[in-house]
Amino acid sequence: MTVHRVAVLALDGVTPLDLAIPTQIFTARPETPYGMTLCALDTKVATTAGFTLVADGGLEQVRAADTVIVPGYEPLVRPPDAVLGALAEARDRGRRVVSICTGAFTLAAAGVLDGLHATTHWRHIDAFERDFPTVTVDRDVLYVDEGDVLTSAGVCCGIDLCLHLVRRDLGAGVANQIARGLVAAPHRDGGQAQYVPAPVPVAGQASLSDTRGWALHRLGEPLTLRVLARHAGLSQRTFMRRFTEETGTTPLQWLLNARLGEARELLETTDHPVDRVARDCGLGTAANLRLHFRRALDTTPTAYRRTFGRSASHSPSHRPKTAVNR
Repeated sequence: MTVHRVAVLALDGVTPLDLAIPTQIFTARPETPYGMTLCALDTKVATTAGFTLVADGGLEQVRAADTVIVPGYEPLVRPPDAVLGALAEARDRGRRVVSICTGAFTLAAAGVLDGLHATTHWRHIDAFERDFPTVTVDRDVLYVDEGDVLTSAGVCCGIDLCLHLVRRDLGAGVANQIARGLVAAPHRDGGQAQYVPAPVPVAGQASLSDTRGWALHRLGEPLTLRVLARHAGLSQRTFMRRFTEETGTTPLQWLLNARLGEARELLETTDHPVDRVARDCGLGTAANLRLHFRRALDTTPTAYRRTFGRSASHSPSHRPKTAVNR
């Protein structure tokens, strides 16, 4: 596999968790072509947690990278012109440029986000919208995919974005394998809300995670709102409210995303006909599967299998950009 060079650019005041996410996901593995380098303007970088990091690379590695990722940092001061220039140059050369959390402030200051949609941490989104009027802010999403420019919302949304990149580059099977290693939640689509009113149940209230797990093992069955609510022992109205509070999306949209994810993995790992894939993942017919693939991924099941199937070459540089999640 051709090495896909990933530069994680740590700014002074970098948030350790924001930094850890891409360095963990894009570290070298036998099944992936990524080569990751921690980069900084200076060799030593202060973190918000009080300790100091030592970077392996500088701005030259940023300029040479295929993907540049800027984790969040504080305080939100304008980075040095050398950093902004390196990011602008990477974008001008057609490299993929990504931010996690408040890293979007740096991409915007470098002009990378001009005329595009973007997001950042919900606590800072008002300031972001005020400071960068040329950027269209998407407030209630986990991440925004604009092709070669991607931004994520706060902190842990960086996991969703980085796994989305792996999924886009190498397919759902590899992304799911990495997610299982991280014990990360199943794939969350970028359009879900970043600020979830009730991310954990209140005292005495059971989570709906058991029902979601139960549904994931029965995606080929007719799972209606009534069936899901009955499994959870709730009225449909209460189930709908609680589900949306916990996940940031509706039960039916969550089911559709789960079924599309299952379809992608079946297309990658089996030779089943498209109509069987559609039936096994719960989307019914090949025509319905093609419709949802076109809407969600801007491709067809056959083209997706040709790109990501078992006989395909796993090299991100040759992957089509199959999804724009805005």
